Amino acid sequence: MHLILTGATGLVGAGTLEVMLKTEAITRISILSRRPVAMVEGHEDKAKVIIHKDYKSYPTELLEQLKDAQGVVWAQGVSQNDVNKEEYFQITHDYPLAAAKAFSTLHPESPFTFVYVSGEGATQSPGITTPIFGRVKGQIEQALFDLGKQTPNLNVYNARPGAVDWRHHPEIHKFMPHQALYKKMLLAPIDAVYKSMMTPTRSLGKVLTELAMSQGKPLKGKDLQMEGRLLPNVAIRRLAGL
Repeated sequence: MHLILTGATGLVGAGTLEVMLKTEAITRISILSRRPVAMVEGHEDKAKVIIHKDYKSYPTELLEQLKDAQGVVWAQGVSQNDVNKEEYFQITHDYPLAAAKAFSTLHPESPFTFVYVSGEGATQSPGITTPIFGRVKGQIEQALFDLGKQTPNLNVYNARPGAVDWRHHPEIHKFMPHQALYKKMLLAPIDAVYKSMMTPTRSLGKVLTELAMSQGKPLKGKDLQMEGRLLPNVAIRRLAGL
């Protein structure tokens, strides 16, 4: 099985890549990245990094390299605090939507599964206090869902992890981006009081990978939304066996 991954140098992407590399059923991983991915070293027989600068454009030569991929985990993202509003919308909304449209053309006769990593706080019903990330991620969740309904072979899942916890996933520690001290300090009380909001990277990577490997059929469960295609963190934890 051939899967695509973006955001491999980020926290969620690193956790997902580590799971993909250990999954025997996955024989090929195409990583779209703006820069080299250190975790791939020693795994070049399975994982290939494709340096890609413009995530709104997918030329024929790139799609040719991806033509037999069956799914993608779109883990690329950025904090709303690190870029301006226009850049945030482009990265969070325009990039995955352009990719979903392009990847749906890889093999129109068979399913392609697009797994978008959103986040708790995303909403399709924003209020005056809803932060930018909640509005924009809610918009792209809806746009991908609508595109999936309009495109017969494109199957979309929107996953909303909560507080992403890397502490017990040592395999990725030297590859993941530096985490601010305040984030580390926040995880302990959340874990103690609001455990349902925690999202361990290993468990998250496993769920995202399994979704991308699936045929993309709607999931079942009372904790799901968008006709079985939106997974709040409680659903992610349930599927991970937590």
